[in-house]
Amino acid sequence: MTISTAIGSVPGLNRWWISAPVAGIALGVLTNLAQGTLPGASNQIANSGAVWCVPAFTAGALVAAGGLAPRKSVLAGLGTTIGLVVGYYGYAEFGRSGMGNAFWPVVWLVTALVSGPLFGAAGAWWRRGRTVHRRVVGLAALAGVFGTEAVLAGRVLHYAGQTWACAALLVLIPLTLARGHKERALTLLTALPLSVIAYVVVELPLQQLSG
Repeated sequence: MTISTAIGSVPGLNRWWISAPVAGIALGVLTNLAQGTLPGASNQIANSGAVWCVPAFTAGALVAAGGLAPRKSVLAGLGTTIGLVVGYYGYAEFGRSGMGNAFWPVVWLVTALVSGPLFGAAGAWWRRGRTVHRRVVGLAALAGVFGTEAVLAGRVLHYAGQTWACAALLVLIPLTLARGHKERALTLLTALPLSVIAYVVVELPLQQLSG
């Protein structure tokens, strides 16, 4: 049995349009719970933007590995990120004291509409990309978002532990998931400028909104 066949036989994978958002909702609730229980600054890791991109990337990779069409990876990533927002803020509203102002749920929902398809496609490119360039770009997107998070945690939030953890993932993701030394080096070299670009394009505008 091949890896693709094994993954394709996972219960619920062929019903990805259900399992992706359901998994996202469950993870959204879990991140809300973790944020309330993890000690100190580490509670920010639970629902960081970088961590929330991982389920979308994983969903896209799993759908692609199951032999399904690329557009389904994109939609699976979208369903996962929307589920994350719904689960997180739904639990905040009904399981805690309320989510407060609706501004930030709307901001994160808009972000989910962009990041979900992007990282769903990135997961598919990494898993089934027919060229080195697609595999490198797909994996570099995931590594790069942790690089962006490292810059944010160090430059703005001043969370040393989170900074070093995200910087380590920036390096470890290419080293552990890329194929061969050439792709590892290319992925890391691509992820570094992507980290800076994403910080300027995404994080700086969000900081201005929050300010």
